[in-house]
Amino acid sequence: MSELSQELVHLVWGKKAGPGGLADTIFCRWAQGFVYSESESTALEQFEGGPCAVIAPVQAFLLKKLFTCEKSAWRECQEEEQKNLLCHTLCDILEMACSDNSESYSLATWIRGKTTEETASISESPVESSHQEEQPSALAAEELGFERFHALIHKQSFQSFPELKDAMWDQYSVWTNKFGVLLFLYSVILTKGIENIKNEIEDSTEPLIDPVYGHGSQSLINLLLTGHAVSNVWDGDRECSGMKLLGIRKQATVGFLTLMESLRYCKDLALVAPEAPSEQARRVFQTYDPEDNGFIPDTLLEDIMKALDLVSDPEYVNLMKTKLDPEGLGIILLGPFLQEFFPEQDSRVPESFTVYHYNGLKQSNYNEKVMYVEGTAVIMGFEDPMLQTDDTPIKRCLQTKWPYIELLWTTDRSPSLN
Repeated sequence: MSELSQELVHLVWGKKAGPGGLADTIFCRWAQGFVYSESESTALEQFEGGPCAVIAPVQAFLLKKLFTCEKSAWRECQEEEQKNLLCHTLCDILEMACSDNSESYSLATWIRGKTTEETASISESPVESSHQEEQPSALAAEELGFERFHALIHKQSFQSFPELKDAMWDQYSVWTNKFGVLLFLYSVILTKGIENIKNEIEDSTEPLIDPVYGHGSQSLINLLLTGHAVSNVWDGDRECSGMKLLGIRKQATVGFLTLMESLRYCKDLALVAPEAPSEQARRVFQTYDPEDNGFIPDTLLEDIMKALDLVSDPEYVNLMKTKLDPEGLGIILLGPFLQEFFPEQDSRVPESFTVYHYNGLKQSNYNEKVMYVEGTAVIMGFEDPMLQTDDTPIKRCLQTKWPYIELLWTTDRSPSLN
């Protein structure tokens, strides 16, 4: 491999990648293209565990693109519509990953019919050559191993977004055949720039794909969701013992909810969705109520009001204590607190809405068919034990955004996050 291709492999798979260093099963699990489900024409299917770190973000942006098209029957797409939808989505992610100071885009494709020695590098090529390359079939791809595949990678550079779009459509079969997911990931990395990614990752020695379990890192997910390969999910950058830890610098257009937040391992406001003031107040309140009791000691009211930039003069705080705790119990309830300071904003939260769950793995779906699972979400203003529907991982995940959410699914069992 050339120095560039070696750098790419080390960044994605680690320096021990290759024969004897990376389990063949890990690489094989990632060897798939972007394939639509036969049971759900706008849902992408995942064959094995691992590539969800790429497929799930692409699926999210694909649905976002679909909804902005104002297509009434969004779950029904013909073959040509599927092609246009996927290509538009991949282009949008590449555009987001493009460096702020550059308008250069890259696509990683691969060719066959040459010896390893002749193609043992990621070579540069002019745009017009994209029409001349013979793309390998899915059957031929199955015969390739880790080394051979990376020896056949071919980098194409484009100086404008229209040129990129033309090539993306021309090479549609590349993205849908075997290795399409990996080739798109490599395209994002090459467009972003290997050095730019290394500068954003907290520990550049940690590969983007775990060499033992095969799952994608948080840096990989953040790269696809935001265009920045930072390792953390908190808002902005933070200082810790003299070290600068990079976080999410601006609001993401696609949300990211994680079960890790429900376990108190992280907070990811900017990755969730734009927050109303009442939602922000709810989250601040919960930082002073770590056990989710729904109330705080009245001695903490002044601290919360300061944190939310509310008037916090001692006399006013005491007045609010009397109003919010008329019985003198020494506690402040979350509901009355939000109603007092954010009455209009809180009323904008819908009482119920339709939710759809997606899991690309056949074995994780009902009857092993990759389909959206429809449900109804009911947002309560407070926690009512009599109305609790379940305590599943998906509910706990959604509770990081809507603490008092209840879910009613149209299927007999709750959808799986695994």
